[in-house]
Amino acid sequence: MKKSIRFFFILIGTFALAQSPKDQKINYVTIDQKVCSNQKDFQLVLKSIVTDSRCPEGLTCIWAGEVTAIVSVYKDSKLIEDATLLFAMKNEKENKEWFAKYLPRKQKKIKTMQVLPYPKEGKKINSKEYCLKIGYYKQD
Repeated sequence: MKKSIRFFFILIGTFALAQSPKDQKINYVTIDQKVCSNQKDFQLVLKSIVTDSRCPEGLTCIWAGEVTAIVSVYKDSKLIEDATLLFAMKNEKENKEWFAKYLPRKQKKIKTMQVLPYPKEGKKINSKEYCLKIGYYKQD
């Protein structure tokens, strides 16, 4: 009887400690339009939004839309690359792989990517308001 109780507690403890990605907390990193001149290693900067055809809140659209953005990559404050990325469902996997190349090790397990702010009916977004929000599972 003691062995089965001990086994039961070991089993419960194992399941409690083994978190699946669904149970993990999502952390976020924001990529904005500012370059930090003293940052070491890679730095991602949202250079510009080329197009934003997302369906504004408050409207019903046939198509969800997409965003095309230029993201700059700096290493030790030197420009390495300007990449034009298309943020749409069909490009999600490619974009995650691209960002994972440049994010720190603990941020490479990307879950979500958002272009903010989301458009609202009748309101124009100032180009300086845009940013990218990357959700990731923290890796040790």
